[in-house]
Amino acid sequence: MNLPNKLTMIRIFLTFIIIFILLFPFSAMGITIPQIFVNESIVIDIRYPIAAILFALASITDFIDGKIARKYNMITDFGKMMDAIADKILVNSLLIILCAQGFIHPIIPVIIILRDTIVNSIKMAAGNAGKVVAAIMLGKVKTACLMIGIVLTLIYNMPFELWNLRIADFLLVVAAVLSVVSGIQYYSLNKEYVFKKGEM
Repeated sequence: MNLPNKLTMIRIFLTFIIIFILLFPFSAMGITIPQIFVNESIVIDIRYPIAAILFALASITDFIDGKIARKYNMITDFGKMMDAIADKILVNSLLIILCAQGFIHPIIPVIIILRDTIVNSIKMAAGNAGKVVAAIMLGKVKTACLMIGIVLTLIYNMPFELWNLRIADFLLVVAAVLSVVSGIQYYSLNKEYVFKKGEM
């Protein structure tokens, strides 16, 4: 359990804390959640900014663990597997929760989760053929837009909401579009492995 792997496990732990904060029925338990009033028209449930901070911290660990693993040659099979799992449960859980609670349109998580499923299948097919599929630039831009969009959604699109600028929604739509485009690019670059006949 080296440092990058510990950071990955911390990301998973933070994910479960975020899920608990956003889904636990505090009101049903008689617990009053503090609210922040902005500009006399925007009411912010304090749980979401807290979740935004934890999500940002978890996202930073995703960047740091990979950088450390590559720089100090700490890449392990366990680390690669858990890093992929940690990424998916962090982002996909938040997308599903935000959709279920009416913050984002259902098409966003549907597109992104479907794309990730297909791309992961392509990577598995390529991996079985001995090829490592590296991340492409469009995929990295998609991830950046997605992470920032989720954070902004969790903080009620502040401060842009004050000027009626839907930056959070815009970034999530861009992320969804880039998900499709980068998914097509992954397929185009690796389709030979997708249709490769297995040995009997």
